[in-house]
Amino acid sequence: AVIAAMGWQGVSAMARAREIGTATSERVLRLSALVGQWEQDLAAVYDSPQVPGLSFDGASLRLVRRLDDGVAVVVWSVRDGVWRRWASPVTRRQGDLQQAWLASQQLQGPEAGQLRLLEGVREWQVYFWRGQAWTNAQSSGDVQAVAAAAPASAASGTAATLVQAVKLPTGVRLQIELPEGRIQRDVMLSPQNP
Repeated sequence: AVIAAMGWQGVSAMARAREIGTATSERVLRLSALVGQWEQDLAAVYDSPQVPGLSFDGASLRLVRRLDDGVAVVVWSVRDGVWRRWASPVTRRQGDLQQAWLASQQLQGPEAGQLRLLEGVREWQVYFWRGQAWTNAQSSGDVQAVAAAAPASAASGTAATLVQAVKLPTGVRLQIELPEGRIQRDVMLSPQNP
């Protein structure tokens, strides 16, 4: 009986170790996939004249992402210890893009299309590479003059109006604190076509 009890404890310990190993492997694979999606989103940032191409407010990183059939607003956020991602429907119209941007600023967490990606996030921070240094993403960026989109009623051939816009940073650094430790990932942004 004693030998049988000891054998059962050994089998039980092996089963628990296997469960823990499987859960850890699944979390590592999920985290790897999430970081890959983060990099893909940043690699496809589009600096739109209608809305900021990239913006971080401390809770959410919003970006406009180029897709094969248009653009979409993508939001990465951390709420209640959960890393989340939301993407708007793909659009080709300026007004629809502006509406998607406004909708992205009112996300509360349970909206349709908002994915719960990873739980257990303690905190996160985003930095932008500007002026040969990593800077706080919430600080003001480099301002540049860009041509504003012409109104639909304007006659063709009219002079473009110049407006002030924040220049996209050259890179984005993600620091995310998990129970297992801190993850840091740097992504260089693609140059924008004029």
